Amino acid sequence: MATMVDVARRAGVSIATVSHVLNATRPVAPRTRQAVLDAIDELDYTPNTLARSLVTSRTRSIGLAVSAISNPYFTEILQGVEARALEHGYGLLIADPHDDPEHERTVVQLLHERRVDGMIIAPSATPDALLHYLGQHDVPTVFLDRLVDPPAEGGFRHDQVCAENTGPMASLVAHLAERGHRSIGLVAGLPGLSTTTERTTGYRHGLARAGLPYEERLVAHGDSRAGTAEGAAHRLLSLGAPPSALVTANNAMTIGVLRALRERGLSVPDDLALCCFDDFSWGDLFSPRLTVIAQPSKEIGARAVRMLLERLASPHLESRTVRLPSAFVHRTSCGCPENHVRPESPEAPRKGPES
Repeated sequence: MATMVDVARRAGVSIATVSHVLNATRPVAPRTRQAVLDAIDELDYTPNTLARSLVTSRTRSIGLAVSAISNPYFTEILQGVEARALEHGYGLLIADPHDDPEHERTVVQLLHERRVDGMIIAPSATPDALLHYLGQHDVPTVFLDRLVDPPAEGGFRHDQVCAENTGPMASLVAHLAERGHRSIGLVAGLPGLSTTTERTTGYRHGLARAGLPYEERLVAHGDSRAGTAEGAAHRLLSLGAPPSALVTANNAMTIGVLRALRERGLSVPDDLALCCFDDFSWGDLFSPRLTVIAQPSKEIGARAVRMLLERLASPHLESRTVRLPSAFVHRTSCGCPENHVRPESPEAPRKGPES
């Protein structure tokens, strides 16, 4: 079986250089790096990860706790996490907390017991037990998508990354108002999540911007799930004066709302206009095509990895919260004709350095 010494001899470099290539611990000249990679391939060398972890106290693994199975939005985030982690030589251990606080605490403990170097977590609506465990064991952690309030006693050293929510949601509501809608309903997410709070706030800001009153009866909670959102849509549409337009606060709930509309034989946008928070990879294949706020999902995942690696390198950094811009994707479910082009939204992300 080939060893690191054999790889170094074949590539004509030092053992330290081979280690830097394998562990991404120091920049290596492209030609030298390629020579090492070629030697690894020729010798069929497999690093002994277990032995390395015993020496370095690092396993080069990241624990990822997101509801990727039950929430399709997190699938793209997972792709961003995986791509950036692999780029830096890290593997992933993945668990689905199902947005259940008790299960969340359990899966995070299981990941920690498998000696991951750090964790990336999309926290539940009530993460108290989670925060206690992470603080008790001093686990390097980045929260993504949903923000967590630091505990009153301080000592919060976790980083956070999410998309902008309030302004983009306000722009959806204001756009519907510009289309002449005076009664705009909201299918809101799970209470307690920061995304739900911020998007509901954005809904109210959009109404205020258009000079429309906020009416509690026009807000129904879909709890961030398709099935619950379907029932919420039926309740809104059963009002004596139902809304002429709906905004959904995530893509799972959009599916539920579309089911409810189909069951009632209603057509979008002829009978009811619809705008959605969260895009789908196939959102423009609907008829009509969905007008949405698109979050930078893969970028959120990639940035979470970057922040975690920075935290591992410098454990005493001040905690950081990063917000990435979302984009208004203008299609036709809002009632605009296909050939209508909306100017770029101020929330739209612009090209810049890779996260």
